[in-house]
Amino acid sequence: MRQALVFDIVGVTAVIVGSTVCAISVADKRTAIHRSELPSGYRDWRLISVAHEEGNLNDIRAILGNDVAIAAFRAGKLPLPDGAIIARLAWSHVSSAENDRAFGRAQSFVAGTPTNVQFMAKDSRKYASTGGWEFAQFTGGKFVAIAAQGCLACHLPAKTRDYVFTSYSP
Repeated sequence: MRQALVFDIVGVTAVIVGSTVCAISVADKRTAIHRSELPSGYRDWRLISVAHEEGNLNDIRAILGNDVAIAAFRAGKLPLPDGAIIARLAWSHVSSAENDRAFGRAQSFVAGTPTNVQFMAKDSRKYASTGGWEFAQFTGGKFVAIAAQGCLACHLPAKTRDYVFTSYSP
């Protein structure tokens, strides 16, 4: 049985591609992210920002948003509205010998091996116990069972920003 995370979108028409196409009409107003596999269309979402996480993770991250998230970020609207979905793609942080040769010294770092993809999807009623957010993680393209309360605990320092660490970088 396929398990899906379902989120209401108010007044938005979009298409998210998962293992099957989930077309959204204004009448339906629902988006499904299937836990069985990554939604193939998420990499076409717009860039919100990039980040470099040092320490144990030492990764490079691209933070993407669906149309609902992007519209809210551009408008400076917090909390984000129901239907907003944020994807965080992470890669190991490695030096680039090829780029360093071009610069004439060691200074360039690039994305290396992919580490994981994480999603935050907003539905303030359905996920009230976790700040209105559902969390999902995929490692190696496979869904990883995570405790949403654990994700929320990590996001508590960003509570005043609707539990989202990322700021929009136009």
